[in-house]
Amino acid sequence: MEASSLLNEGATLMLFGMGFVFIFLTLLVFVTTIMSRVITKYEKSVGVLPAGGVPSPTAVIPQHDPNTSPSTAPQADKNLISVLTAAVQEYRSRHK
Repeated sequence: MEASSLLNEGATLMLFGMGFVFIFLTLLVFVTTIMSRVITKYEKSVGVLPAGGVPSPTAVIPQHDPNTSPSTAPQADKNLISVLTAAVQEYRSRHK
């Protein structure tokens, strides 16, 4: 085969591929938009904050500092355990 024939086939394949991807992504945008409109039409609480507000964290977990002494590590562990315990209790109370 000649070089010009190979270049033409390559360009044709590239254009078909790019066209296919463009059409697929366009359809994806339309389908996603339609799905979003349908969901917001039938589900009234989408995007609405809960009446009780957004809960704040119960404890602050300090960032890991390599220069800290080992004596402060148990306090950080206690904070982490208290945060995890509160999260598990909140999850269990909501999903009974």
